[in-house]
Amino acid sequence: MSKTHDSSYKFLFSNPELVRDLIMGFIPDDWLHSLDYATLEKVPGSYISDDFQQREDDIVWRVKVGGE
Repeated sequence: MSKTHDSSYKFLFSNPELVRDLIMGFIPDDWLHSLDYATLEKVPGSYISDDFQQREDDIVWRVKVGGE
């Protein structure tokens, strides 16, 4: 993927409301309604793996399940 497209996708997927809408609109599972989308939190995509390799992921999100 070109850098231009990569930057565009990262920009789009950095918006929590868009992420929520994409999840709800494209994944047909009832349990997704139990997620607390107000808790969407972007987490760092840079980390060191268990085998000490430096990793760089795209955008990673964390969300809580409602009631937990």
